[in-house]
Amino acid sequence: MGKKSLMLQQLNGKLLSFAILSGTAIPPSGWIKAIRNTLGMSMQQLANKLSISKQAVLDIEKREADGSITIKSLRELGRVLDMELVYGFVPKDGSLEAMIEKKANELATKIVLRTSNTMKLEDQGNSKERIEKAISERTEEIKKEMPKILWD
Repeated sequence: MGKKSLMLQQLNGKLLSFAILSGTAIPPSGWIKAIRNTLGMSMQQLANKLSISKQAVLDIEKREADGSITIKSLRELGRVLDMELVYGFVPKDGSLEAMIEKKANELATKIVLRTSNTMKLEDQGNSKERIEKAISERTEEIKKEMPKILWD
């Protein structure tokens, strides 16, 4: 097993652990306010824990709600709330392997069809089955090589 393949497997395993969370709805008021309210903690109490003003807590809650809060701020809030910030990415295709497969197939299709069209112009067209086989073979080659153009 190559180094790239091992790295892919290891990272994919880590990312897949987040997949179960991808459907979790964020509370309308944001996590910070929802947690604070659920714990029965006032803004002033949270402000005291963070050594900031009550207005600064309100600003933080607004920044979280509009998506402009920093990871550093979230970590600090987690610390004072005795929680841990966990963040990650979940591949939309289900896994990194599936994402690579999809991109490799798209690139292979583009390459093979371009060649096939050229051959048709020269009256040397291929059958549909031969084109599909060529796309499949090229997809496997691209997946093994993982050229940088895969992400263009």
